[in-house]
Amino acid sequence: MVDQPDTLLGKATVYPAVYSPGVLQGISRSEGRALLSVDDRRLPFSGADLWTLYELSWLDQNGKPHVGIGEISIPCDSPFIVESKSLKLYLNSLNEHGFSSTTDVLATLTADLGAVCGAPVSAEIFTVDDYTEKGLRNMPGICLDRADVDCNDSPANSNPNPSLLSLLNGDEIVEETLYSHLLKSNCPVTGQPDWASVQIHYCGRKINRQGLLAYIVSFRHHKAFHEQCVEQIFMDIYSRCEPEQLTVIAR
Repeated sequence: MVDQPDTLLGKATVYPAVYSPGVLQGISRSEGRALLSVDDRRLPFSGADLWTLYELSWLDQNGKPHVGIGEISIPCDSPFIVESKSLKLYLNSLNEHGFSSTTDVLATLTADLGAVCGAPVSAEIFTVDDYTEKGLRNMPGICLDRADVDCNDSPANSNPNPSLLSLLNGDEIVEETLYSHLLKSNCPVTGQPDWASVQIHYCGRKINRQGLLAYIVSFRHHKAFHEQCVEQIFMDIYSRCEPEQLTVIAR
């Protein structure tokens, strides 16, 4: 766990009434990666942090409010992640700010978030109707959650247990996609639970599914940001199971 004493999390905060990019706060990736022995200069993976912005509103030049749903992508090689409460405060600071167009809103979002994360950020804005048509799609693959797994060996306040990961006997190479809705960790500052669905796609010797589910559940009392949890899941599976290809996604 990495302490974050200087963030807005867990503190009483006044919502800004005017556009306030200065409220955005970044959290260094390097501290969490040091615990995984991952060198920021030579990342063993590629990827991005994907955020969905449901509270996005602004004014046009006639003072008329507009709403949308945004999606932003922050590359994993950025030196910082964006702290969630500061992002919420920042987005709400746009509510009474005038923009000439949606393109102007996008340019502002990407510039401000890119500045705090230290890398180019991409973004899209959808109308509520268009986003509703996209829907919440099921994760493709095989759900692990129906497996009968004894998780009593994961005591409270324990760290994730990569020793639960193992391969089945045999040298057959498979390609499969597995997922679980049981990933839970806890904010390292407030202790509040963070839930996610996690998807693992790999090619290699077959992974023991019961052990994989027990490993996912072992995060249940872990205190870390979800960005760090996903990187740890990737590194643990990569190290313990040695797949030829591996993708880990959490939403």
